[in-house]
Amino acid sequence: MAHIHTQSGQHDFTASAMIVRTENDVQKVLLIRHKKYGRYIQPGGHVELHENLWQAVLHEVLEETGYEAQQLCIMQPKDSLRALNGIGMLHPIPAFVNTHPVPTNHNHTDSMYLFVSDQFPAQKPGDGESQDFVWVDQAELNELPESELFSDTRDMFNHAFDKYLATWDKLDIATFSVENPDVL
Repeated sequence: MAHIHTQSGQHDFTASAMIVRTENDVQKVLLIRHKKYGRYIQPGGHVELHENLWQAVLHEVLEETGYEAQQLCIMQPKDSLRALNGIGMLHPIPAFVNTHPVPTNHNHTDSMYLFVSDQFPAQKPGDGESQDFVWVDQAELNELPESELFSDTRDMFNHAFDKYLATWDKLDIATFSVENPDVL
């Protein structure tokens, strides 16, 4: 989807995913080379007008990585609320929410979710998506120069590696529904 807001100072909402896969007891994160920025970033994209954040991140992950939702587990803070008893739809808590400028002179406010998997993606990335991606461990992540990886991305990923992966709960993706609740 194209940018909804293009005026200076306006914000588009985006949803993205830090996907960590364990290989031979080593945790590796998936990075995709962004076609416009030329740097590695996490998969993600704009929240479509008909989507909420949770639907958007799962849509973008499938489109950009080929991961089907059931291949992933979502990491969540311990003791976070896991269900609602009414008609509302409970979303998982993003690992990070940040706002950053984009070259078209406006901003993206991004909600980044933390996923883990023990599998490779079941599908290939969609047509027109970047096919340039790498799996890197934390040491390799820190060796990438800023010309290859935004420093903010490095900071968030290091925090997730150092704190969240060891202390947050790993939940089945089905804990959080992607269906819209009934409307009153």
